[in-house]
Amino acid sequence: MSIALYRKYRPATFGEVRGQEHVTDPLRQALRSGRINHAYLFSGPRGCGKTTSARILARSLNCAEGPTPDPCGTCDSCVSLAPDGGGSIDVIEIDAASHGGVDDARDLRERAFFSPVNSRYKIYIIDEAHMVTREGFNALLKLVEEPPPHLKFVFATTEPEKVIGTIRSRTHHYPFRLIPPSTLKELMEDLLKEEEVTYDPAALPLVVRAGAGSARDTLSVLDQLIAGSDEGGITREGAVSLLGYTDSSLLGEMVDALGARDGAAAFGLVDRVVEGGHDPRRFTTDLLERFRDLVVLSAVPDAIDKGLVNVSPESVDQMKEQAARLGPAELSRAAEVLNQGLTEMRGATAPRLLLELLCSRILLPATDGDQGVALLARLEQMERRVASGAIAPAAPAQAPAAPAPVRQPSPPQPAAPAPQADPPRPQPARPQTPEPAPRQAARPSQPAPRNEPSGWDAPAPAPAEPRAATPASGGPLDLGRLQGAWHQVMEAVKGRRRFTWMMLHGGDVQPVGVEGNTVLLGFSKPNEAKGFTTSGSDQVVAGAIQQVLGAEVRVAPAGVGGPPAPARRPEPAPRPAEPSGWDAPPVRNEPAPAQARPEPAPEPERPSGPPPERLLSDRPEPPPDPYEDAAAAPPPEEHGPPAPVRDAGPGNGRPVESAPREERPESTPAPRPASVGAASAGSSSGGSGNGGGGVSLIETELGGKLIEEIEHEPSEGF
Repeated sequence: MSIALYRKYRPATFGEVRGQEHVTDPLRQALRSGRINHAYLFSGPRGCGKTTSARILARSLNCAEGPTPDPCGTCDSCVSLAPDGGGSIDVIEIDAASHGGVDDARDLRERAFFSPVNSRYKIYIIDEAHMVTREGFNALLKLVEEPPPHLKFVFATTEPEKVIGTIRSRTHHYPFRLIPPSTLKELMEDLLKEEEVTYDPAALPLVVRAGAGSARDTLSVLDQLIAGSDEGGITREGAVSLLGYTDSSLLGEMVDALGARDGAAAFGLVDRVVEGGHDPRRFTTDLLERFRDLVVLSAVPDAIDKGLVNVSPESVDQMKEQAARLGPAELSRAAEVLNQGLTEMRGATAPRLLLELLCSRILLPATDGDQGVALLARLEQMERRVASGAIAPAAPAQAPAAPAPVRQPSPPQPAAPAPQADPPRPQPARPQTPEPAPRQAARPSQPAPRNEPSGWDAPAPAPAEPRAATPASGGPLDLGRLQGAWHQVMEAVKGRRRFTWMMLHGGDVQPVGVEGNTVLLGFSKPNEAKGFTTSGSDQVVAGAIQQVLGAEVRVAPAGVGGPPAPARRPEPAPRPAEPSGWDAPPVRNEPAPAQARPEPAPEPERPSGPPPERLLSDRPEPPPDPYEDAAAAPPPEEHGPPAPVRDAGPGNGRPVESAPREERPESTPAPRPASVGAASAGSSSGGSGNGGGGVSLIETELGGKLIEEIEHEPSEGF
């Protein structure tokens, strides 16, 4: 009758334990120096030698020559604690999986105080210590903390974190590790020679892979292969069939199909796997392992000689060729896709469908969400196709042919001069006042500021020669941009002052040029241009342009000249200061009587528009003036509304309001005495120069235009 290999070849000393030198060497040194602790904790994966090391420790402690790192093997204690021995009464092994309750811990505590029977120490080996309950650990706590001199504890567990901290802190903790594949392979070779069993060396890597680093699992698989082998011994084919691994040739065919983008072959191989009774999950795992080996071979050409890759000898050449043909980007991407799919296969009801989807993702890199890896894989495919001759490289560029003679373009015809307003008229010389420098520094290409006339009512000087307006180089605004946004500018003007909007809209005024920071507007009549500047509408338009386009500019009429403006009439009382704004209505106590005015001496004219230092001011716009259309006439008296002014000319007998009705502060004007109205009419007649009425006065003096007549009756209360 044979026994299992893992029991038959269980190590009897620390020197026979393989792959755990980081644990056995310190223990041997502690036994050699006599520094032995009262409790030890051995942790690690299953089958790596925890319980075996605990038995060896107990054997070394109770050896007749001990404590010693190398038991003699001949004394009663060593013989009873040998792998094939019957055991010792002073070495108690407890399976905590079935004896982990508080009652078991109390029973252990009561018996632990008794001295050993025939050994040096009484040793408790508690296997699967993580299964002890919290109450059981608490019952053992005092005993483990202060045990009798003859008592030793060895806890063995695969989950040390489940051992309570108060117990773990009172032990010497030695973590065990998985055994390396090379160590397991040497161990199996020694055992097969000891058992006199012939074997195929290509089968041992499969056994090592099945053992997954556990010596006990590896020896169990080897024992199964030995039991199922015939006179020929252990073969690779038998190991593949028994362990359920995918054949290496099938994996090679799948790698070739995926690398060549052969979808028919790839899906045919999937069908062969399923029809052959193989588990799709196992096939995916094996295929992932194959891609891992190819990635390592691609990075390390001599990986097989170094032991980094364990494959059969007949697959070495094929794998080297595949690693050289497929790029590292494509190999790593395929491995990543398989790894992700293998996680999704856990608990899947249709693993074949998932396997086919994984193959389709590997065949089509463009469908991958990670565009960087997919693009690199596609580039590697293209490079391989170009290198193999499937795609001809681009032909070198031929020498360029002689250029055809190019016909010289005809000289451009001179453009027709832009239409302009009335030709400029000579103006009398006036004293020039330099314009203050703007707030922002002018750009190098911006023209220098021009000198403005000193009078407010003086028209803007005409340009030296008629030319099309072009945007200033480097200026803040150009003509095309202004013309494109003129509709928005007009809407902004309408919201600011309706009178200015009526003047621009009625005369169809458009911007015709931009010179530096000055916008030039085209007027068809000189009187309209004059009324535009004297009424302060240029400031309104400048504010609207800044609101719409964000540019601080000045606005002036373009190309309009004429005789000097008539002198203003003398006022009976001096005008008070204008604290609220330059366009505030003038205040007058009594209307001037209708009488012939002497010719006044010419007085210096004020500059057209507001003072230059206020052009770019940040002050808010003053409120609209309800009497701004009658700049030449004094404001009405406070005791009543003005009498309607009628035109004395032929065909004009209807009253004309000087401003829209909504501009007046009072809802219903009160009647004014007839004497006052007559005086106002007389004054208007005297000021016209030709006997015209209010309409003529507005057209000649202010450049206004009759838009609408509104008749109203005086209120009954006055």
